[in-house]
Amino acid sequence: MQPLTITRNRITSIDLLRGIIMVIMTLDHVRDYFSNIRFNPTDLTQTSPELFFTRWITHFCAPVFMLLAGTGAFLYGQKRTKKEVSKFLFTRGLFLVIAEFTVISWAFHFNFKYDFILAVVIWALGMCMIFLAAMVWLPLRAILAISLVMIIGHNALDGIDPASFGKLGIIWNILHVPGFFQLSPDRALVISYPLIPWIGVMGAGYVFGKYFLLDSQRRSRLFIRLGLIITALFIILRFINVYGEPQRWSVQSTPLYTILSFLNTTKYPPSLSFLLMTLGPAIFALGWMEKAKGALVNFFMVYGKVPLFYFILHIFLIHLLMVIAGVAQGYDIATFLTFAGSYPVESGFGLPGVYAFWALTVLLLYFPCKWYGQLKAGSSNPLLSYI
Repeated sequence: MQPLTITRNRITSIDLLRGIIMVIMTLDHVRDYFSNIRFNPTDLTQTSPELFFTRWITHFCAPVFMLLAGTGAFLYGQKRTKKEVSKFLFTRGLFLVIAEFTVISWAFHFNFKYDFILAVVIWALGMCMIFLAAMVWLPLRAILAISLVMIIGHNALDGIDPASFGKLGIIWNILHVPGFFQLSPDRALVISYPLIPWIGVMGAGYVFGKYFLLDSQRRSRLFIRLGLIITALFIILRFINVYGEPQRWSVQSTPLYTILSFLNTTKYPPSLSFLLMTLGPAIFALGWMEKAKGALVNFFMVYGKVPLFYFILHIFLIHLLMVIAGVAQGYDIATFLTFAGSYPVESGFGLPGVYAFWALTVLLLYFPCKWYGQLKAGSSNPLLSYI
């Protein structure tokens, strides 16, 4: 293997995939704010195929974020000591956790009541980085073994109830079971992203990073094969319908809805089937993207180079646009200065409106992201590596 020159050199496939995922993620958040549909889009008793796939495609986002965050940490460490990598992961992870509960939480709420304190994807990314800061001291084989045990084995723990731990049950909520905690009459903590198996996904991504030390052609072939194998494992495991997914699939009224049932896997926490379903195609895409070029590639890479900057801005922009749209629909502005789940049931738009605001959000953020990407690339300020 020939080491890559990491400094100032970026890997196109990583930035491209991450950029596409950021744009897809935006669809999910726009749907949260702008949709007038108040049921779970994956509820097969109520949903339509269009609505189901609008939600389903966004399932790829969190697994890819976690995997590529681990890969980025490995590549970051190619010209740095273990101590430097561990320190950076710990401090950046802590930064992300703080950002989740301050700036990002305010963007979701637009008020300082914080009636819902959300521990979601940025919190999980930050906490996983803190754990990875300790794991990087281990040999790669040990990191991979720990990660695979979490990814493959965690569904065996699904039957453990946090209540069985008594007052310490919240620890199990942080680790494995989503939880809702009433902190006061007007404030609650929502843990949507427990850390297992996300820690394992980031750890696997760290080990996966070593394959980016191969030349482009070799890793392209490897990623395509690996992606196909993982996707095939998903199909086999899901077909068997015994382990790896709490929600069993079943034959539905039509073949299409049977397919929807087959694809309807659990995200909170991500089941083994969910991770195989999303990471297999994502790794395949990485291999296919090795030779990608052109205007569309450059467009998505603008977002992929500055993921956290984009994430923070897009939440603020989506919420602001919904405030404007809500007022235009005749509601008082104060109605929308809160978490999206508290909006009036009549507010919002159908799927065509959701897709229109999604496109608007992505396009409005193009030039700010391009500016920040150029600023970051031309600066030696280490603080810019945190955003």
